[in-house]
Amino acid sequence: MNTRRAFLLLAVLAVVPAVRAVPPAPFAAEAASSLPKRLSPQDYWTLSTQLSEPDGFFRSQNLVSNEMFMQRVIPDLSRVVRPGRAYLGVGPEQNFTYIAATRPAMVFIVDIRRGNLHLHLMYKALFELSADRAEFVSRLFSLKRPPGLSAKSTVNEIFTAYNDPQLRSADLYKQNVAAIRDLFQRKHKLNLTADDLSGVEQVYELFFERGLAIHYEVTPGSAGSFPTYAEIMTATDEAQVPRSYLASEENFALIKDLQIRNMIVPVVGNFAGAKAIRAIGDYLKRHQALVSAFYVSNVEQYLAREGGLDRFCGNVATLPLDDSSTFIRSERGGFGGGIGRSFPRGSGGFGGNFASRLQSIKSEIKDCR
Repeated sequence: MNTRRAFLLLAVLAVVPAVRAVPPAPFAAEAASSLPKRLSPQDYWTLSTQLSEPDGFFRSQNLVSNEMFMQRVIPDLSRVVRPGRAYLGVGPEQNFTYIAATRPAMVFIVDIRRGNLHLHLMYKALFELSADRAEFVSRLFSLKRPPGLSAKSTVNEIFTAYNDPQLRSADLYKQNVAAIRDLFQRKHKLNLTADDLSGVEQVYELFFERGLAIHYEVTPGSAGSFPTYAEIMTATDEAQVPRSYLASEENFALIKDLQIRNMIVPVVGNFAGAKAIRAIGDYLKRHQALVSAFYVSNVEQYLAREGGLDRFCGNVATLPLDDSSTFIRSERGGFGGGIGRSFPRGSGGFGGNFASRLQSIKSEIKDCR
């Protein structure tokens, strides 16, 4: 993508009017699409398994995002992309915030680590088990629910109410572990291996141990100045409007509905791999569905170091797209990333230095071979 085209796109996005603060209710799939309205638990797990590649390696667990300013692109994102399509993403909970903004009919979360699949299975269970945001936060961190929280509570009020060490409950943690296991094994009858079930429970234990202060770590156990879960959830866009997936009951309910219908499918896959992205593209084409948005974070930085950008570009070129299909990127320290660009070593910082950007997918991949 040349510099002139990049600046033109950014200029267009800069003048796009902001959408209303509360996104409308979830849209049905577009009329021409034959995406299923729901998947059975068995079909959900079969699809995840069929699309996935072998487990890969990444240096960090990435249990939590470190992108404090990710919400700033949401007004433009909601305006540019079309709802009722397919969303692709990578990594942990920031996807839920972008899903709430784009209102897709189906979601695929693709990550090289099987541990990310375990993380999203944990989230799936907690969304299904929780009636509202306050109960969800209670279950996520095994904290007793304080009185006074309701559907009208702001996200700041919810996290302030839970910021009490006395609410931490080992008994609640044990009850929630049992409930997660029961949901997968007895209610859904998912054919999870012992390793997968153990992986889900290991992730959940880390949320219990670290509580609201859990944050991104470069390597497991490493220190660093990163935003906490609570800080990410209570962040806002540039107009000071909260847009996280826990900012409103409507956002939460949209994600919960997709989870209940088994339409958020975790996939193990390397962006430069030979299978996962292309298999998702084939699935979407069979169902006459288009990609609305693809959140790639800063994965391209690592692909560039490993010589995988061309393969990633070729994989993305197999996806069904139109002119509104949009990359959501995270760039460190203000330097530009993307297909066909270079990534200087040692660039940028972490957390607060990430800037989110939107770019047309078709314009980026048109020169792929």
